[in-house]
Amino acid sequence: MTADLFAAASFMSTHARLLDRRRFELLLGGTDPAAVLAAVDGYRNPDGGYGWGLEPDLRAPESQPGGALHAFEAFVDAAPATTPHAARLCDWLLSVTLPDGGLPFALPVADPAGCAPFWTQADPGASALQSTAFAAGTALRLAAHDPAVAAHPWLERATRYCLDAVENIGDEPHAIELSFAIRFLDAAADTRPQATALLERLRPLIPDDGVLPVAGGSEGEAIRPLDVAPEPGRPARTLYAPEVVDAELRRLAAGQQEDGGWLVDFGSFSPAAALEWRGYRTVGAVAVLKQNSLL
Repeated sequence: MTADLFAAASFMSTHARLLDRRRFELLLGGTDPAAVLAAVDGYRNPDGGYGWGLEPDLRAPESQPGGALHAFEAFVDAAPATTPHAARLCDWLLSVTLPDGGLPFALPVADPAGCAPFWTQADPGASALQSTAFAAGTALRLAAHDPAVAAHPWLERATRYCLDAVENIGDEPHAIELSFAIRFLDAAADTRPQATALLERLRPLIPDDGVLPVAGGSEGEAIRPLDVAPEPGRPARTLYAPEVVDAELRRLAAGQQEDGGWLVDFGSFSPAAALEWRGYRTVGAVAVLKQNSLL
């Protein structure tokens, strides 16, 4: 099990957006956190939120919960370095939080060009566990390094909403919603004992092979174990048998393409997004292999 990092770097130089090139460099020790923070700042709006295609299939300029996820991911990459923009992002998220404490799946966009219909057709007045969990879960990881995020009232409200929503998730949640719920609980388990108990509540929803087919997605699209539990030693990893994880790590390493990058198994909604997702996926694949001591 190995990967060709030189080929991966060539793919990133050829095809990836600047943010993911900087994240890739930082992952391999080739730059400092300031470069990642500078790159993500280009997607920031004056309201404190993030848009402009930071979520590749949502290319509209308006700030969105999807943009918040990817901004928080960049902030986590840069940790333990911090930026005041993280707390300001929490301010923006608080401003668009609905009365029940949740975030809408997406907010309205003026121009839907290049945007996936599931983003543009979302109900801005309805809370969604998926969007709240993906923002709050990544913010909880950042909170371990950033006291301003840890103490922010938005994070407390969002955490409470997600815990309550997972308690009532039902027996057949959508695979993407389930995956973000688990990742949220994995992060929350460090500070919220309730999260560990809820992970056990979700354990029966994971099939023996760990693969969750995505209803309504592309042919063969699925959420795989390393998408949900990429880090060894974390609570979410206990949902998967060791032999399943080993097989998935071999599969991930073997998934590097001849051009040096990795593929995604879902459809993109613009030619730019298709390449951006591959760059994002390549950073993620190398990060998982590195976290699991395979690089």
